[in-house]
Amino acid sequence: MKLKIGKRKYIQPQDSSYNTTVNAIVIIFFIIIAALAFMPVLLVIMASISSEQSLTENGYRFIPGEVSFEAFKYLFRSGGTVTRAILNSVIITSSGTVLGLLFMCPCAYALSRKEFKHRKALMIYLMIPMLFSGGLVSTYMVNTQILHLKNTYLALILPSMCSTWYLMILRNYFRTSVPDSLIEAGKMEGCSPMQCLTYLALPICKPVVMTVAIFQIFAYWNSWYPALIYIDSNHRDLYPLQYVLVNIERTIQAMTRDAAYTSGIANSANLPSTSMRMALVVVTVLPIMILFPFFQSFLKTGMTVGAVKE
Repeated sequence: MKLKIGKRKYIQPQDSSYNTTVNAIVIIFFIIIAALAFMPVLLVIMASISSEQSLTENGYRFIPGEVSFEAFKYLFRSGGTVTRAILNSVIITSSGTVLGLLFMCPCAYALSRKEFKHRKALMIYLMIPMLFSGGLVSTYMVNTQILHLKNTYLALILPSMCSTWYLMILRNYFRTSVPDSLIEAGKMEGCSPMQCLTYLALPICKPVVMTVAIFQIFAYWNSWYPALIYIDSNHRDLYPLQYVLVNIERTIQAMTRDAAYTSGIANSANLPSTSMRMALVVVTVLPIMILFPFFQSFLKTGMTVGAVKE
């Protein structure tokens, strides 16, 4: 059956079987892409539970020649150091993310409101550090000599707590997604600016808030350089996970390089160096991999709408 439109144009109704075939092809294509993207991660996991001898003889395989958990045993046999480092990273990540949102959301909301007269000047002031940094020496002097943050959790939390880039994302989302009429209605009902933010704006802007939270979580979880600068070796109980893993990696490299010297010390010749490196990657990536799917929809929505220009 053909439908006539006008005098010369005809539209042929699409066959449902054709649509089903196309959808099946697209689904299969993306399944293959997802499998290819996950294959390196799977290979790392399999290598981490392979014996050192198997990796030396057979190389990396998706099916281990010999299953061994010696790498994880070595990793967690350090007197609770790794366990303590995991706890430190959880504390630093959660505290930094929550405090960062508590500071950035009100600031971004204020910058998005037209009634705030100095919003443009303040935005320019906040953008200056993105272009011109004070440098490592001045930052270190301020954090240690003025704020006295050395050898504390705050040294690992405060320097990365707020970001102008995250403020811009939040500000754009507030401007494009929160109607002015809604805020005016809230003010007519007697809401203060903070109540308008808490009860009116934030429920609408949940996707972008979760997006910024994800970015903060990734940044804090993968951070190790602040610990190198601000935490002394006699305060190892404050080391985050990434810094401990970096030190373990350096130790593995040194023991492997100087195997002739360390061969008689604590069976270092049998140290699973290759599989332990893979175990380090698993310990670093696995928590984020588990957490990411729960925030995927918020990440997609928040980045799409928050990236709209004025």
